[in-house]
Amino acid sequence: MDIAGAAVDSVRQENIDRILDAAERLFKHYGYTKTNVADIARDLGMSTANIYRFFASKADIHQALCRRMVDAVYQMAVAVTSGEASACEKLKAYALAQHRITVETMLDEKKVHEMVVVAMEQNWPVIEQHIEQLRLLCQGIIAEGIATGEFRQQDAALASENFMSSIVILCHPQLVAKCLAETRIGQPEDLIDFALRALK
Repeated sequence: MDIAGAAVDSVRQENIDRILDAAERLFKHYGYTKTNVADIARDLGMSTANIYRFFASKADIHQALCRRMVDAVYQMAVAVTSGEASACEKLKAYALAQHRITVETMLDEKKVHEMVVVAMEQNWPVIEQHIEQLRLLCQGIIAEGIATGEFRQQDAALASENFMSSIVILCHPQLVAKCLAETRIGQPEDLIDFALRALK
């Protein structure tokens, strides 16, 4: 790509980031359903038509925001599972960090929760891709644990599916919200330890 083309791409990305930043700010403040493209344009001091040069609809903006959010979650998962820790320690660190993000971001910020629930209910590809990325990350850690003898011999792919299914109650926004209201539910560490014992 030549210098002029790179400059055009840079300006385009800058505009996209500005639109997404404004949309996220407004969605968090007013809620996803109460915010429209005209509100975003007004916040940025530009025309609605200019927004449509970069995004075809509010749903497109929402999907791009969702992608940015789940990318941040995935980078967190990679960060907490890197290093020299054991496979058990890595999986536990991942599950606890995922739970913390769900509670702090998805639930404490109610408007963000609304955006995530819409995305999950509509089965957006970005959510499916995110779940698959996390499954593969866990699969790699489980394979490490099998290779070192920390976990018993088993199919790492199936074990990863089962591990993620067993901790979904800690990661799914609606399930987490329900569990926080249930006093009979044990601590996150208890559920994670139970899942890890199954791998051993």
